[in-house]
Amino acid sequence: MPEPSDDEQGNGGHGAHGRVPTRGERWEAFKKSPFLPATVLVFILAAAAGLFAGSYTYTMAKPTPHRIPTAVVGTVDAGHGAAFLAGMEQALNASLQVHHYPNLPAAIDGIDQQKVFAILDVRAGNQVLLDVSGASGASVAQVLAETAPKVGAAVGTPVTVTDVKPLQKGDPRGLAIFYISLAAVIIGFVGAIQLSVHARALNPWERIAYTVAYAVAGGFVIAVVVDWWLGALNLPFAESWTILTLTMFTSGMVFTMFNTLFGRWAMIPTWGLMVLLGNPSSGGAVSWPLLPSVLGRIGRWLPPGASVNAQHTAVYFGGHQHAFPFLVLAAWALVACGVFWFWRHRHPGGRTKEPAHAGGAGA
Repeated sequence: MPEPSDDEQGNGGHGAHGRVPTRGERWEAFKKSPFLPATVLVFILAAAAGLFAGSYTYTMAKPTPHRIPTAVVGTVDAGHGAAFLAGMEQALNASLQVHHYPNLPAAIDGIDQQKVFAILDVRAGNQVLLDVSGASGASVAQVLAETAPKVGAAVGTPVTVTDVKPLQKGDPRGLAIFYISLAAVIIGFVGAIQLSVHARALNPWERIAYTVAYAVAGGFVIAVVVDWWLGALNLPFAESWTILTLTMFTSGMVFTMFNTLFGRWAMIPTWGLMVLLGNPSSGGAVSWPLLPSVLGRIGRWLPPGASVNAQHTAVYFGGHQHAFPFLVLAAWALVACGVFWFWRHRHPGGRTKEPAHAGGAGA
């Protein structure tokens, strides 16, 4: 008896391969294909673009003062001092946190210690002397310098504004420190990404060693370009190089940590922590008194903010460096290294030891 043809079997002449796949089978095939991660990336990148623009616009487009630490020499309890202070708070829609100092040198030391952003001297008769510090925060100094004369005219008190700690000539807007810190942060984790792609076979200790190597080299080149080549900043070279190196290493190890925990999606938490949250809240582009209060507090505990703080003090307030930003960077680096090392078996990469050949054992 003749066997039925392929057409009679209803499979279109191709046997099992001609069967229309079920919805479940199509989904399983899609999950195993490169189209799933590519599709997910489309949505992730679209969301990241909006969040990136939104985070920087929210913090930098219209900086608003909240609390500005201000030194006061003399008394503002009555008379022209009280009227001027009240007028400033009303005009700024913010509070001036008053810190009393016995004399002007003590108040200037308060600026050097970065405890205050301005000095209000009300001792000179009916006149007010306002000393701002561009180096403490260019945006804060600009807001105070623009507001004070208007308030003085409104309350009938002459105001003289002086910048007692100006920015360097090559950095009139005070953004150079933010830019070099941003470069160290981004190149730091981009370097770790490249090691994962192009040097995948590195073992854990080798990966850490090469992260140190490109951090040292990258920090040196950034400092050379900004100081020796462009002359934008007069850097305390050794200290600035150290800060940039620590920043790049920390950023690189943060990505390596997330790569260990999340695999191919490590870029999402890295970008969110270091770029979307860390850089806008670092105080580099907009001084922390002008940032939304929550971001101003959080930023100091993240690597970008710690890097900006350490670099800012090194450049403009030499001799008054604080340990806190270095401790923040060191803590992030140690945690990242610890997580990577503890779960190093999960990190994509590394070399496996080849078993000895049986012939070699027999010989």
